[in-house]
Amino acid sequence: MTPDNRIAVCAGSYDPVTNGHLDVIARASAMFDHVIVAVANSPFRKSKPLFTAEERVRFILNATAGLGNVSAEPFANLVVEFAQAHGAKAIVKGLRAISDFEYELEMNQLNNLQAPDVESVYLMASAKYSFIRSSGVKELATYGGSIDDLVPAEVASALKERLGR
Repeated sequence: MTPDNRIAVCAGSYDPVTNGHLDVIARASAMFDHVIVAVANSPFRKSKPLFTAEERVRFILNATAGLGNVSAEPFANLVVEFAQAHGAKAIVKGLRAISDFEYELEMNQLNNLQAPDVESVYLMASAKYSFIRSSGVKELATYGGSIDDLVPAEVASALKERLGR
């Protein structure tokens, strides 16, 4: 990566954004000049997201307001195409477990075939967030479990409203 191009993309569905996601985004923002949080808005996803892409972008922008070098926007193309279109030379991903590594290794190889100039950078999940998954947070919210320490307050409120009993 050249010093004049220190833009990174943190791509994901963020449905919803968790404190684990925000930890990776904040750590990436300390490493790069600009971090673009790319929110997947694809009609080919396995399941329909709970929140719209616009809602997910808003949640991220509100939660990262104190980080002056972070922006967020939806995308519906290949992440490497999104990165190239924004001048990014890195895709930052968080890894929680071996299963994340196996999936991300495959994605890295596919991305490298498409755009060898875009590097994948992996950050290990912080121990206090390593167990958090968006799907697990949604399941907890559905059954009235405590989610206040897992997601930003705005997201917790929206989840309770949408999924709570």
